[in-house]
Amino acid sequence: MSNPGKIWIGLFRGINIGGNRMPMKELVKLLLAQGLTDVKTYIASGNVVFRSDRDQADLTAMIQDLVEANFGFRTPLLVIDLTHIQRVMAANPFKDREHKGKAQHIFFLLAPASVVKDDRMQELKAETEDYALTDEAFYFYAPDGIGQSKLIEKLGQCLKADMTARNLNTCETLRDMAADLEKQ
Repeated sequence: MSNPGKIWIGLFRGINIGGNRMPMKELVKLLLAQGLTDVKTYIASGNVVFRSDRDQADLTAMIQDLVEANFGFRTPLLVIDLTHIQRVMAANPFKDREHKGKAQHIFFLLAPASVVKDDRMQELKAETEDYALTDEAFYFYAPDGIGQSKLIEKLGQCLKADMTARNLNTCETLRDMAADLEKQ
């Protein structure tokens, strides 16, 4: 058995884009210095898996403060456990569609959306695109790619919520990293 503590996944928003530079190796060192263990990152866009006996609210505040103090910016952070990511992924209404991986995106909501302009979202989405919304996530299916999506370009005008997006490949990797760590 590895170190005691619960397995957590940290999902930062807006990392290493738009000037929010945060080298993952430096983040790992900082988190280890705060007593978190088994810290691992995945790609440079702000995904971290770790073990801690602290609670979710304490971890979120501590990590955000740490990032601000060391990297000079404050960014939204969602700290979730393995059960949360498994539940959100299981609720994905597009999980059985032919196109997966980078065609499916999960926008993890930090809190339920306060405004939803569904009529406008329907107008903006391409014929091949689809979406669904729950209190925990906005699911987006884009078999032709997310980069050209008019809906995603205007999503902030249609859906008022703090959120951070990951494609299905990234979600699966983070889930598997957390599950592997839990087995140790």
